[in-house]
Formats: sequence, structure tokens, C-alpha cells
Amino acid sequence: MENFRRPARPRENNEFVFGIRAVIEAIRAGRDVESIYIQRGLTGAVILELKTILKDSDIPVHNVPVEKLNRMTQKNHQGVIAVISAITFQKIEDIIPVIYEKGETPLVLILDGVTDVRNMGAIARTASCAGVHAIVVPAKNSAQINADAIKTSAGALFTIPVCRHQNLHKTALFLQECGLQIVACTEKTSELIYGPDYTLPTAIVMGAEDEGISNEIMRMANHLAKIPMAGEISSLNVSVSAGIILYEAIRQRQ
Repeated sequence: MENFRRPARPRENNEFVFGIRAVIEAIRAGRDVESIYIQRGLTGAVILELKTILKDSDIPVHNVPVEKLNRMTQKNHQGVIAVISAITFQKIEDIIPVIYEKGETPLVLILDGVTDVRNMGAIARTASCAGVHAIVVPAKNSAQINADAIKTSAGALFTIPVCRHQNLHKTALFLQECGLQIVACTEKTSELIYGPDYTLPTAIVMGAEDEGISNEIMRMANHLAKIPMAGEISSLNVSVSAGIILYEAIRQRQ
């Protein structure tokens, strides 16, 4: 994937940028922002300028009490702190055409609501080993790419493209328009994961352990597929589930 992936700058810990004007300039300079924390009730022309910029971005914004910000830093944050990502986020729209140009069959992993950083890291590690072309995550309700996630991934988060998008449903529709089938891994079906033809261009969707995949994506998926279960325990960790279905795809492709 070197043709379209900008090299990530390895950093052990997420950096903070604090102060309203400093955060605005960080965004305008193209820094990859993991999330922004804004003090509740903050007003003024400069904060309005920041919020206007954020409307056109995929950056998650958290409105929090000032005590939260004070715990994050003792410096003069002016009510705004940006967490700079440890990786460079990308756009799936830039990646899919290059995969086809290279003569490869796309295999994309969509994580719908996976918020545990260690699950994120473990999934990224497996996805990298399986040759997944990219991981797609939502701007909100997604695990932070922090030191714990990177450590659990064994560095895979520095090598596999991670694409952050505001609306996963629209992103999934885009992938369908690009010729990818959407396979949603869920227990709410009778079809097993062995049914779909993964030799086709494919995007596999994994959901949060508590809520699963969103109804919007379930309704538009080409296939709903479940992992066969036996025994008294009826569920698997999402990172384990991702590994099982990804390697069924690899088995078929080989």
C-alpha cells in the first residue's frame, strides 16, 4: 500500500495542543487530530470560528466540564484541548481506486462502534497479517488510536491505513458503488460466515460487543453472516470474531 499511504510518525503517546487559536492553527496546518475537548458554555468570536471549522471535519468533539480539561493539563488551555493522533488518518475514497489500479481485489474492514482500544489494536494486528487493505472507523463512537492501541497492535496501526469518516452508512454505500459487497458479521441471521464469496471485492463489518452493527448498515448489507457457535458460551470477543471471518476470506482467496 506504499503507493497511497503517507508514512505515519511513530509516537508513543498522543500529544496535546491547547488554547483556542493554537487548536485552530493545528487543524488548518493539517495535523491529524484524534479528538477535541471544548469547555461547556464557552462563547466568543474565536470559539465560534473553531466550531465553524469543525463542522466541515471528521474530528470528534466532546463538550465537557472545565474540570475534565484541568485534569488533562495544568496549563492555560482556554477551554479547548486537541488530542493529536498517533497516526495519520486517511480517506477510503483515496485508497479504493489505487487497489483496483494495482490489480488487487479490495478487502476492507469496517469497525462500527468498536470503542475498546485493546480490541482496536488486536483487530489491526490481525487485519495487517491477513492483508486487509484498510480499516474504516466512525468519527464518533470509535476507540482512540493511542499508545495502548498501538502497543496491542504490535505496531500494525503504523502500517495499515485507518480511514475515519463521519457517516459509516454513506461510506458503506460508496464502497458498494465501487463494487464491494458488504458482509455484516452478526448473530442475527441463519447464514454462516462460509456462505459469502469473499473472492469478490468485500468490506466486512464488525460491530460493538454490546450493541452490534447499526440497523442502517444491517439493512443495506449484501450478506449477514454469523460464526457458528457450540457450547454454553454464546459470544466471542470482537477481535477474535474479526480474525475468524477474515481468515475465512483469506482461505477462499487462496
